[in-house]
Amino acid sequence: MDQDFTDSTIAAIARWHGIAVPNPLALVALADLEASLAEYAAIREGLLFEDEPSSFEAALAATKEPG
Repeated sequence: MDQDFTDSTIAAIARWHGIAVPNPLALVALADLEASLAEYAAIREGLLFEDEPSSFEAALAATKEPG
């Protein structure tokens, strides 16, 4: 886990919501958030505009299970 990400996120939570990270599970959730953001960034960099479905209906059709 990136300590800068952790520190800045904890500071943002305190600034915006006025609370401190409540327990060790919150730090685990924060690590999960960091991993998710990294995965989304990797996916975003791999897609071209033309690869994305043009509408919600097209996205549903593209992910529909065969059958």
